[in-house]
Amino acid sequence: MATVGIIANPAAGKDIRRLVAHGRFVPNQEKVNILKRILAGLDAVGVERVVMMPDMAALGRGALDNTSFSLSVEFLEMPVFNDDLDSTRAAGMMADMEVGCLITLGGDGTNRAVAKGSRNIPLVAVSTGTNNVFPEMVEGTIAGLAAGVVACEKVSLDGTTVASKRLEILVDGEMRDIALVDVAISKERFVGSRAIWDVGTVDELFLTRAEPSSIGLSAIGAQLKPTYTCDRWGLRISLGPGGTTVSAPVAPGMIEPVSIAHWSKLEYGEKADVSLNPCTVALDGERTFSALPGQKVQVSLTDKGPPVVSIDAALKEAARNGTFTRDAIFRGRSGS
Repeated sequence: MATVGIIANPAAGKDIRRLVAHGRFVPNQEKVNILKRILAGLDAVGVERVVMMPDMAALGRGALDNTSFSLSVEFLEMPVFNDDLDSTRAAGMMADMEVGCLITLGGDGTNRAVAKGSRNIPLVAVSTGTNNVFPEMVEGTIAGLAAGVVACEKVSLDGTTVASKRLEILVDGEMRDIALVDVAISKERFVGSRAIWDVGTVDELFLTRAEPSSIGLSAIGAQLKPTYTCDRWGLRISLGPGGTTVSAPVAPGMIEPVSIAHWSKLEYGEKADVSLNPCTVALDGERTFSALPGQKVQVSLTDKGPPVVSIDAALKEAARNGTFTRDAIFRGRSGS
């Protein structure tokens, strides 16, 4: 039975960057509308079963209002606490269920939480967060179609998924956490409001990618050495005087000058020592934990990130295979 998992984060797109920058606000009703369009796309290509993470905003249940699909929708039996561990637990349960594809609604932080539990499930990451490097800005119907053809095995995984990189953070030699896009070493002593928006508090950056068209901390690296998912390296950047200065869109509506002391490539398997101690460690744009005096923090680049569905490649292959010319596949017409 072709099954797709959906994890929608109701908190994505609502952090402090709406106050200190011009980050977009994505209301829950819009997320419900996106989910309705995703379900319509999944239904159209023959997905039979959808498993959703429950959430306190009832996004998934709202998506079922006034709709009529042929597929069945069920919710995971799990407690929810409105934090990122919900997404990690849900992804782990979906991995145990061997869903064929997993759709996320959120930003970089949501996808980091999902990746901690999803193992090798192909992801379709739909952007509803703030600084979105990992997820795509994609219309919900299209995301549903792409995830559906993957889950229904109408396209090959080799030709339609891309292996992603991840950064592993080690404390005293033990892995503490991961990031999919960036690790920022902050001079702040406490986690506080979590979101990183003041570049002046950042001492060092580690990046898996740095694309000129992206926004956020990774945009700093893009002005030094554009780095993409397919490149087998990352970047390490020390901020401060002594080198060059770049202008980068570090948050929505905020293009800031950033002084760079020095930078270098970060190679696969390299364990880079963090010099600042004590510090706070921010993962994919959010301060996550504090490193105490005397603790040794290291950052390592690996190729163990989740496989990500290339929506364009998946739909191109499906079209070449004649998937969308078979009338029988279009079973669900209502619901969007």
